[in-house]
Amino acid sequence: MDDKDWIAGAAKALAIIEAFDEEHARMTPTMVAARAGLSRTAARRYLLTLRELGYVDTDGKLFWLAPRVLRLGQSYLDSARLPRTVQPFLQRITATVQETALVAILDEHDVVYVARNGVNRAMAVGFVLGSRAPAPLSSAGLVLLAFQAPESIDQWLASYPIKVFTPHTYSTIERLREVLGEIRRNGYVVTDQQLELGVRGVAVPLRDRHGSVVAAISVSMPIGQESANAALHRVLPTLQETASLLRNLV
Repeated sequence: MDDKDWIAGAAKALAIIEAFDEEHARMTPTMVAARAGLSRTAARRYLLTLRELGYVDTDGKLFWLAPRVLRLGQSYLDSARLPRTVQPFLQRITATVQETALVAILDEHDVVYVARNGVNRAMAVGFVLGSRAPAPLSSAGLVLLAFQAPESIDQWLASYPIKVFTPHTYSTIERLREVLGEIRRNGYVVTDQQLELGVRGVAVPLRDRHGSVVAAISVSMPIGQESANAALHRVLPTLQETASLLRNLV
């Protein structure tokens, strides 16, 4: 990018918004400045501007994100071609296998779910639309990682802080590397209880007409009494068929 085209103010405003998370839900300008890499004066001015625009709120001391921020993500879901294209196909998957179907993309260390179709259950299983999770903790994330270029995988693994959520979570970089190799060879993955006990996922890559992996299609289901092998044979053909049908559409 040409330096003359760079708008530093836009980058700083977005850094302010991204500074907030679950552990930093309410912050002073000093705290925001430290997380966004700005001076306190600059952080305060950006916060006050964002408040005037409706993206943050304050009690005079602490600042927090306002619901208007959700418009940014909703704009993507409403305008992006991928979620609109895959939605009818997710409905078909759900009707066939009676499980929650999802499409996800990779965003740095996270996987983001951009399309979803659930089943009628008292408790729906799977990620909600727009939710994020550490990529190795979901079947979709593992598929998206496995089909990166080898050098990109090395860089990603070198920067990823291992997060263990259950006794089944892959807890070492070495184990993750083995799993990614298996996925690349097989062309699919089945995972059990990586992020949440009692939940299983199966995923395949979604390629475009040029053969590049642009997303992952997955199903999320309760483990119940069904073995991983039985679940795989029940849902994998439908996922693979759907990925093939979508290849010239995404």
